[in-house]
Amino acid sequence: MKTFFINPPFKAEHGKFARENRSAAITRSGTLYYPLWLMYAAAVCEKDGFEVEFLDAPATPLGHAESMRAVVERGTDARLFVVGTSTPSIRSDTDFADGLKALYPDAFVMLVGTHPSALPEETLENSKAVDAVAMREYDYIVRDVARALRDGGDPTEVAGLAWCDASRSVTVNEPYPPIADLDEIPFAAEFVKRHLNERDYFFAASAYPEIQIFTGRGCPARCTFCVYPQTMHGHKYRLRSPENVVAEFQYVADNFPDVKEVVIEDDTFTARKDRVVEICELLVERGLHKRLRWLCNARVNLDYETMAIMRKAGCHLIIPGIESGSQEVLNNIRKGTTLEQVERYMADAKRAGIKVHACYMVGNKGETKETMEQTFELAMRLNADTAQFYPLLPFPGTEAYAWAKENGYIKGGYSDYVKEDGTINSLLELPGLSSEEMVAFCDEARRRYYWRPRYILHRLRVGLTDPEDLKRSLKAFGRIKGFLFKKPR
Repeated sequence: MKTFFINPPFKAEHGKFARENRSAAITRSGTLYYPLWLMYAAAVCEKDGFEVEFLDAPATPLGHAESMRAVVERGTDARLFVVGTSTPSIRSDTDFADGLKALYPDAFVMLVGTHPSALPEETLENSKAVDAVAMREYDYIVRDVARALRDGGDPTEVAGLAWCDASRSVTVNEPYPPIADLDEIPFAAEFVKRHLNERDYFFAASAYPEIQIFTGRGCPARCTFCVYPQTMHGHKYRLRSPENVVAEFQYVADNFPDVKEVVIEDDTFTARKDRVVEICELLVERGLHKRLRWLCNARVNLDYETMAIMRKAGCHLIIPGIESGSQEVLNNIRKGTTLEQVERYMADAKRAGIKVHACYMVGNKGETKETMEQTFELAMRLNADTAQFYPLLPFPGTEAYAWAKENGYIKGGYSDYVKEDGTINSLLELPGLSSEEMVAFCDEARRRYYWRPRYILHRLRVGLTDPEDLKRSLKAFGRIKGFLFKKPR
């Protein structure tokens, strides 16, 4: 039986929409994430014996009509269509799925992703024909729906679904338990090899081309804004075994001669120091640190000793969510970190020889013009290798969304999470701080950060010793130069 997985088109005329980015948008740097969660679900179905078709429309990118033509060419006999979603694109995604149901009325059409997981009933009520949505982690939900369709069962009985009957009345089933043994999930890299082209994807902080993987799911931190732990994977960090993780590195090394880097996308890869050390030791033991470099998300409680071990094993960059230069704001969002930790982390990373891509955001509870300036001052003082500045996007299902909604701070609908060109927007209106002011601050912060003679000289020095870094810097600069040269209003 054929199953068809689709990462649908959205704003293709403006660029490549990164739907599985933690803040879905068309990025200024050209970063395009692999549709990893959709890939894992497809790989699980393929492992279970189902024929799989996979269309990643943003990777090309394809528009709506072109995507539909591609589906018709490859999917006429599919009995299950699984469509990825995001909050900014949810209306478009639902329309696309409704179109599939009109073309294939006997097929089962379902939506997946953080948005329908958080708002299953609303999502179905806004659809004309979609059969169901999956709630939370959906790999096995999709597989069990496929099994039911193949074996003559009732797919609407599968746990983890919210579904519509003929009258469009919605039923919400009991939750599907989180996956316990992550070693049972196939490698993302194997799926890329069979179905995708690694050169279609770009991660601005890594060498090109790269492969993205997850080595675990869930995050023990309780940050109020972070969408995946709150809507899909929970706060228990479930882990692949070190042997399984390193086996995927080996697969990449053996099967992708052009790939230079592995991007570990776990929310907090360094949550378990003993496991990180074991993975690093295995990478060195097998010589993979000489073939592949890698980067990961790492909280600011990471110690120097572990950083040094990671650096030896091929880690060249870590990505912390520093978020704010105000301790009060950090406390408000339950970040669980201190500014003192941030300062020590940056010093330790420089001592260990690991670059840092620092993430800053504005618009959280307690934000003012003064705290935003504190954040920029901190960013300049820390002087990370690269940095990003974003306004808070309060996604449905998060505590940040509940806070903003309850206080009437959200001004706009789901489509307003991005601008007309698909780049990130702000729809928050805080007391004494408008959405326009927050977006303008982030735009100006990027310009001031990257357009410093000191920073430009630093990038050139790094490039002279690291050709891959120079290439990725030039590639990213080529994409954002128009934005950097544009005069602020």
